[in-house]
Amino acid sequence: MSECNHDCSSCSQNCGERKSMIEKAHELSNVKKVIGIVSGKGGVGKSLVTALSAVISNRHGYKTAILDADITGPSVPKMFGLTERAQGNDLGLMPVSTKTGIKVMSLNLLIENDTDPVVWRGPVIAGAVKQFWTDVIWGDVDFMFVDMPPGTGDVPLTVFQSLPIDGIIVVSSPQELVGMIVEKALNMAKLMNIPVLGLVENMSYIKCPDCGKEISVFGESHIIDVAQKHSLPLLARIPIDPKLAKGCDNGVIELFNGDYVDQIVPILDAMIK
Repeated sequence: MSECNHDCSSCSQNCGERKSMIEKAHELSNVKKVIGIVSGKGGVGKSLVTALSAVISNRHGYKTAILDADITGPSVPKMFGLTERAQGNDLGLMPVSTKTGIKVMSLNLLIENDTDPVVWRGPVIAGAVKQFWTDVIWGDVDFMFVDMPPGTGDVPLTVFQSLPIDGIIVVSSPQELVGMIVEKALNMAKLMNIPVLGLVENMSYIKCPDCGKEISVFGESHIIDVAQKHSLPLLARIPIDPKLAKGCDNGVIELFNGDYVDQIVPILDAMIK
């Protein structure tokens, strides 16, 4: 081990000093497990996978929450049709609950207009993410899913260091280039000593409405090779589904009946036991 320079932001060691950086949740919060949904780049569907994972967790009886850490591109509230603003009191902020009881905190629940741009520098964004953990009264939660910002930079690093992440799910799309970027996310998790629960490929294919044939719109998938290389489970291959897209746009993702992420349930069961 190299000599410690006390700069934990650039260190990969899992020493006691690093563990001491984990922020305490609000005193009225009791969050059992925290799962990060990550990717090395944007636009692959992290928010979709976050939402679907939360929905399937909630359907199986787990008390579920979503912390939307994608501060500059928050899309979770729209998927769930949330339009009310989060309220607070002297004790802290209260998350907004979806129709089926999933607790959500996102910047779009705090700003006046959903389309207002967030023109903040990295440290301010990172501070907001930490406040979503420390200042929000989450109550009792079995699983909190964190919709992470893309990449391996300042804000994801802050989440990994400040929140007690129990594991991550890495999201990709079929292009070979994205496979390379998945490797970056996996290597970052390894450096931070955070378990990878599995991989999810989004936009894997589209089914022909006439014959049912699966068409690989973005070319041949490489996700199985990546999963085998790293000895990780492939949790889902989510197709391009117009019904799913419409459900997100209309804010009724909780009504979607697909079984795309069902393989996540055994992992949740194992973690909670």
